[in-house]
Amino acid sequence: QVQLVESGGGLVQAGGSLRLSCAASGRTFSRYNMGWFRQAPGKEREFVAAISWSSQPTYYADSVKGRFTISRDNAKITVYLQMNSLTSECTGVYYCAAAQYWHTSTRLRDPGYEYWGQGPQVTVSS
Repeated sequence: QVQLVESGGGLVQAGGSLRLSCAASGRTFSRYNMGWFRQAPGKEREFVAAISWSSQPTYYADSVKGRFTISRDNAKITVYLQMNSLTSECTGVYYCAAAQYWHTSTRLRDPGYEYWGQGPQVTVSS
């Protein structure tokens, strides 16, 4: 069982930066692959970034490549999402998720993850 608690959301101006953190419970966190998803108002939840249990490989949605960076610190049982050059399209609820095993067909999609956090709100003002 893994419990995930995110922090770091808030209001930021376009062009600014935020760093989200996701703290996990459970001694087996270091073996879980982790992902970040977001849900904009009126839209379905979408993939943002993912990182394997060993920190490589990482994956990014095309819309965030070059601006967002996912990383993890297994000693601190935490995964991070550094978000730079934010735009209004980045507004939404950001969810941290954990997957014990990745499958090629689902590692970038909701069904590929067993555990989810509550999701902090990120609002980017233009």
